[in-house]
Amino acid sequence: MYRIGRIDTDQTLWLATVRADGRPHLTPIWFVFHDQRIWICTGADTVKTHNVLGNASVSISLEDGNAPVVAEGMATVHQRPYPPAVVEAFITKYDWDISRRDDPDGAYDALIEMTIRKWLMGSPES
Repeated sequence: MYRIGRIDTDQTLWLATVRADGRPHLTPIWFVFHDQRIWICTGADTVKTHNVLGNASVSISLEDGNAPVVAEGMATVHQRPYPPAVVEAFITKYDWDISRRDDPDGAYDALIEMTIRKWLMGSPES
């Protein structure tokens, strides 16, 4: 049975994607862990979104290097409408409605879904 871990409670993770020329791109970002997948809401015109559309291989890491949680997997970019359960997970965790089209912080018109292929360090329960 799954128990809640840092993947459920930590606020930020580091997302690593690959640019078209092979250079890595690493960025901190908010996320939720729902249905055994990582979900990240961002803009359609961001570097991370363009990278995932060109190369679906990604890695993530939680911020605490003294208790590492690192995974690799494949990512898919979704457009609106977003899955209701994922919208609710962002509202619960951050009080942020990712489905809003008039967000004052800008357009959040891309939802990245990461399917975990392998936990390299730690696990969801860590």
